[in-house]
Amino acid sequence: MDYGFSTAAYVVAAVLFILSLGGLSGQESAKRAVWYGMSGMALAVIATLIGPGSGLWFLSLVLIAGGGAIGAYVAGKVQMTEMPQLVAAMHSLVGLAAVFVGYNAYIEAANVVAMSPDELHSLTGFAAIVAHKTPVELSILRVELFLGVFIGAVTFTGSIIAFGKLAGKVTSKATKLPGGHMLNAAAAGLSILLLLAFVNGAGSWALILMTLAAFFIGCHLIMGIGGADMPVVVSMLNSYSGWAAAAIGFSLGNDLLIVTGALVGSSGAILSYIMCQAMNRSFISVILGGFGNTSGPAQEIEGEQIAIEADGVAQALKVADSVIIVPGYGMAVAQAQQAVSELTRKLRAQGKEVRFAIHPVAGRLPGHMNVLLAEAKVPYDIVLEMDEINEDFPETDVVIVIGSNDIVNPAAQEDPNSPIAGMPVLEVWKAKQVFVSKRGQGTGYSGIENPLFYKENTRMFYGDAKASVDKLLGLIN
Repeated sequence: MDYGFSTAAYVVAAVLFILSLGGLSGQESAKRAVWYGMSGMALAVIATLIGPGSGLWFLSLVLIAGGGAIGAYVAGKVQMTEMPQLVAAMHSLVGLAAVFVGYNAYIEAANVVAMSPDELHSLTGFAAIVAHKTPVELSILRVELFLGVFIGAVTFTGSIIAFGKLAGKVTSKATKLPGGHMLNAAAAGLSILLLLAFVNGAGSWALILMTLAAFFIGCHLIMGIGGADMPVVVSMLNSYSGWAAAAIGFSLGNDLLIVTGALVGSSGAILSYIMCQAMNRSFISVILGGFGNTSGPAQEIEGEQIAIEADGVAQALKVADSVIIVPGYGMAVAQAQQAVSELTRKLRAQGKEVRFAIHPVAGRLPGHMNVLLAEAKVPYDIVLEMDEINEDFPETDVVIVIGSNDIVNPAAQEDPNSPIAGMPVLEVWKAKQVFVSKRGQGTGYSGIENPLFYKENTRMFYGDAKASVDKLLGLIN
């Protein structure tokens, strides 16, 4: 098969990937966008298998079948609450793949350089590309390989640590070794020196030593970031994995890998920027693990948390005309989205206005709450972003907060010494009545106390979110 077919197939696949990314920006078009992405990837795999340099058919088919079987098993087993961990784990595999491909390309290039002119004529695939490179182009190839391996190694260990934090296997607190960021800077400086040595003809020892330094950077960098920043970290690692793929694409001369990597890298970077804006923080402050730093003592919270039973909440809902529901990670853990959807259906059937308010960093993954609500068949048009609905809280009769903490914390506006001071939040306390569905009196994932729970118009609806909403369903006719 000639290069013409592969090039055409890669162009079509790239267009499908672009359409997929564009479609994922809206809930109604997301399902179609997923099919675009799947079709593009299937076309890319087929074009690679039958394109120039193809071979090892049995091994390729075995690996595809094995990977497909593992993917199907994981997809069937993983719950929606575990999706953030799954995404982090997948990023680690992309990073590791970039490392392996980089090393393989280095070995292949070294073998080609050592060949005699007569042996070069019989080469195919990547080896043939290397054989026709000038000394300057070979130096550029070394830079591309080095960067691909470096970014891949950082992504690999960083994603493993992110997975551990999200899964509760690693402490969610920001943890650094003595020396803090100086260790990361030293490892990065060493990598730059190794790059110079590698480009000037140093052997595999420079690549290996850089890989170890990159492994350390990825691990120590993410360990130093608190659990409250994990949504940004996940999108950041997504960006890293894309740039690693793009760098390796340059090394292999694979146009589709370059385009796909650039799409993933840029979209992940843009998403990270948007989420940082949603928390009123700079990307650098997230990377430096600054979440939780305070400039003084936090304000004392006055009052007490007042509990309420299901019949009290049901009575308030019966007389309310407008209701806003604020979902959070607690709803995902309790798998209460179906019950919440049924509650919404019942309230709307009674002529009440029911809407959902989604904070950009609700849950532990960008879009986490939107996916859960879509899965529960909640109409897209009543699911609104923070900027679209924040001004409506003063005219709202009842707000139901389900498993959210930091994104509804008034300390962000009222306490300049709060760790989340300045972070845009959903101003639920401005509503006439607020009911907070919560397991107990804990402080949530970030460990920050929430004054909302002590306000006069707030009542605590304690218990498992699904069980609590199920009780409400039985009381609302």
